[in-house]
Amino acid sequence: MTTNQLVTEIKKKQSFLCIGLDVDLNKIPQYLLKEEDPIFAFNKAIIDATHHLCVAYKPNTAFYEAYGLKGWKSLEKTIKYINENHPEIFTIADAKRGDIGNTSTMYAKAFFEDLAFDSVTVAPYMGKDSVEPFLAFEDKHTILLALTSNQGAFDFQTKTVDGTELYKQVLETSKTWKNSQNLMYVVGATKAEYLADIRNIVPDSFLLVPGVGAQGGNLQDVCKYGMNAQVGLLINSSRGIIYASNSADFAQVAAAKALELQQEMQAILSE
Repeated sequence: MTTNQLVTEIKKKQSFLCIGLDVDLNKIPQYLLKEEDPIFAFNKAIIDATHHLCVAYKPNTAFYEAYGLKGWKSLEKTIKYINENHPEIFTIADAKRGDIGNTSTMYAKAFFEDLAFDSVTVAPYMGKDSVEPFLAFEDKHTILLALTSNQGAFDFQTKTVDGTELYKQVLETSKTWKNSQNLMYVVGATKAEYLADIRNIVPDSFLLVPGVGAQGGNLQDVCKYGMNAQVGLLINSSRGIIYASNSADFAQVAAAKALELQQEMQAILSE
């Protein structure tokens, strides 16, 4: 999917909502455990109920890898279902990969070719040659971890080196990499006060913003400092939507939660 196609979908749906499909078998409605594939059954119900309210889905691969081969099969079925039934929706493999060049190439093939995701999250710590193999794929996007929403982000990301915070150096350096136009960046919603500085460095890039909802991030603040002329934001909510209920009506309740966010986004876009 191209960036222009993503922007078109945002305008059409009046939404820049991304829903995280982080499936924990201990949290889903217990009656689903009787299904042949409980993870896919849960995801399918969520997708069927919310696809008209969001522009992206983001499965965190750890929640599938934890269940071994069965979990990976569930991930395959989930992304195939989205691609076949809702090809207009942007898909994110939240895998946080990143390794030496030939290994990164194989990771990229796994997510872009075999699974046919539109994007994948990548850790920048190993630098240029660990990220450029992902960037080589046409109309695919590499979402670089820049400033995350977890408490440990302060261990390294905000430390200054020669007077500049490390996350800013990551942003500046990444712009020099080949095919950097295919980059997006992860910026946590709980770091909204940093967004103005981030926008000065990457004014045109899309930002994937987790942390709205269960982690306490504020949508209004994120939009105030992070929105650009093309919106430029994908606001992710996972637990706050998919686990809003663990009863038989879980999908309907998830849709209601998604609708609340979509309506708030629509109001912001109309301002």
